[in-house]
Amino acid sequence: MNDPAITLTSAFIIGLLGGAHCIGMCGGIMNALSFALPEQQRKPRSALPTLLLYNTGRIFSYAVAGALVGGLGMLLQGPIGILGPGLRIFAGLMLVAMGLYLAGWWRGLVHLEKLGGHVWKHLQPLGNRLMPVTRPSQALLLGALWGWLPCGLTYSTLTLAVSTGSWHQAALVMASFGLGTLPVMLASGVFAHQLKGWIQRKLVRSIAAILVIGFGIWTLASPLVHMTANHATHTPTMQHGTGQDHGHGHAQH
Repeated sequence: MNDPAITLTSAFIIGLLGGAHCIGMCGGIMNALSFALPEQQRKPRSALPTLLLYNTGRIFSYAVAGALVGGLGMLLQGPIGILGPGLRIFAGLMLVAMGLYLAGWWRGLVHLEKLGGHVWKHLQPLGNRLMPVTRPSQALLLGALWGWLPCGLTYSTLTLAVSTGSWHQAALVMASFGLGTLPVMLASGVFAHQLKGWIQRKLVRSIAAILVIGFGIWTLASPLVHMTANHATHTPTMQHGTGQDHGHGHAQH
């Protein structure tokens, strides 16, 4: 029941719905990156090409991370895919946790983000060296570094990616997730103040959280339903085989 099209669509919508979290985590970074531009390029229309380059680099990093965890998923599942349902159940639990985090109902993923912070502290100085941004290559590299910022939403989607058991499918999942975050991140750079006030409203965050939790429950339920269906299919066959054995035994007598 791990339909690639549904998984890609889910990843895109999770990115789109996670906009409230993206504004909180990355809105400040987008503003900082906007101010890293020469003053004459900070107007919305002038800044848009550079903001697109930032986000292209960021989405590329997501795809690379997806390919890495997807390769790990291939190794864990092995040729018979024995760990596949377990990985998908774990992905569902992580998405439920992310929904709770988005709404502020449970903040356990903060600890996961702190672990990622140890990697980020080594990457952040590299970003500082690329400022101010005067060339497209600088914007692209800054965006690629930004993609490794510790983020519970990204980590949760990575668990969905690893459950695909395919490095290229996992890369597509993370790219789809990144594209889902793109509208909010572009808007946060150009219309930061107007958007932030709306998207951080409690009602908006709660609706987004409930929808992400719904995707998590769907992800969690899919392998359980599949395993139940397989069990129901195989059980009558075993019983029928047992009855045939008894009948054969009686015929021999």
